Amino acid sequence: MRKLAKAIRRLYRGGERGFTLIELLVVIGILAALAGVVTLGVTQFMGRGQAQACQTDFHNVQTAVAACMVDAQTGDASTCNTAAALVASGYLLDTPLGSYSINASSGLVSQTVCPTP
Repeated sequence: MRKLAKAIRRLYRGGERGFTLIELLVVIGILAALAGVVTLGVTQFMGRGQAQACQTDFHNVQTAVAACMVDAQTGDASTCNTAAALVASGYLLDTPLGSYSINASSGLVSQTVCPTP
């Protein structure tokens, strides 16, 4: 057992203290490659989020127009003709992304512009 302990001590006392320049450069290169991969993944994720938000806002506008049309059967249908009017009358909480064309008589909504990332 003592011989094994002496052999291990001799092995680790070989005079090397620290890292060589080559070893440090290899580690820095690996870290740079990982940072590049992560950066590409994050930018692609952010682009998909903008498109999903636009689709969700379109669905919300359609739902708000449907609710407004149901309420307008007994009142004024002019509050259902623009997204700004839907926000002002309380059917939407915030102005949606993009631009919408709303037909107040039929309740059809079409999205004319959606911001791209």
